[in-house]
Parts: sequence; structure tokens; C-alpha cells
Amino acid sequence: MGSGPAAGRVAAFLDRDGVLNESVVRDGKPRPPASVDDIVIRPGVRAACNSLRDAGILMLVVTNQPDIARGQATWDEVDAINQHLITELGLDAALVCPHDDADGCDCRKPKPGLLLQGAERFGVDLARSVMVGDRWRDIDAGRNAGVTTVWVRSSRGSRRLSTPASATTGASGAMALRAGPSPCS
Repeated sequence: MGSGPAAGRVAAFLDRDGVLNESVVRDGKPRPPASVDDIVIRPGVRAACNSLRDAGILMLVVTNQPDIARGQATWDEVDAINQHLITELGLDAALVCPHDDADGCDCRKPKPGLLLQGAERFGVDLARSVMVGDRWRDIDAGRNAGVTTVWVRSSRGSRRLSTPASATTGASGAMALRAGPSPCS
């Protein structure tokens, strides 16, 4: 993808848990919501999504959901949560990595696979796009894909970024997409 104005659409790649919705604390650890009933949209997110939409910016959720690989969540449960957020916030799509670190896939953040899939599928100009995340994995995925990164603080207690000065802090009825045709190729 080129970086000229006609090269492609501008997108905001948005992490899900901790950016769009609050994480749910279970056993003292931040976890994704287990169902639609557990979703709490973070303060300011609706207004931020409205502003992005009004500016013509494509909004793509990119989310690691290793609980699928771990047998702690099903695709149907994750899809229901994603569809709820798409509907509530007017998002364009959700791209999901269902793998765990040991799977060695290309779609699990901090690798850029989900962002690259979104760029290919939706004609996104990565050089003019942004990744918004609350964890180092999100920021590194954005850097690895060549997009501008925005780090937001969340209640997840994530470890600090390796180079927080290079990240900008800020506030932060389509389809849900699954990552890749095969788990790990």
C-alpha cells in the first residue's frame, strides 16, 4: 500500500478489552468479558467512536482472544461480544486472533498480522492509520505494521511500554472477522 491520498482508507485499529470496554477482574486478574452481559463500555468511547465515524475513519477492532485456544471461551461467545460492540459503537469490523503465544501464529499481537489482514481486506493505507491500545502488545503490533500508535491507560494494570515517550496518550452493523484461514501456517 502506498501512502498517497488515493492509496487507501484511513483506519483506527482499536484493541478491545481495556480500550473499548472495561476488563472484568476474575481471581484478581483482568480478563475479557465472558458474555455480552459483562460488557461495560469505557467512558468517552462512544463519543470517540462518533468522532472517528464523522471524520470518515474506518474503525477495526483487533483483539487477541487466547481463551478460545485455552478452551475457556468459544468462538460463539467471542463473536457475540464483538457483534454487540460493533452494533453499540458503530464499528466496521472485528478481527480476532484465537491463538495463544505457544501457537506461533502471525496474527497474535505484537505481530502485525491482524492489522495487515484488516488493511488488505478493507483497502487501508497503513501509513495514514493508527493503532489504539492499552498494552505493549498493541503498541508493538502497530509499530510492526507501520501505523502511528496511541497508548491509553486502562485499569488492566498492564506493564509499562518499553518506550512510552514514543507513544502518544489519548482517549479513546458490520461484521466480525476471524483471523486467517488456518490456525498457524
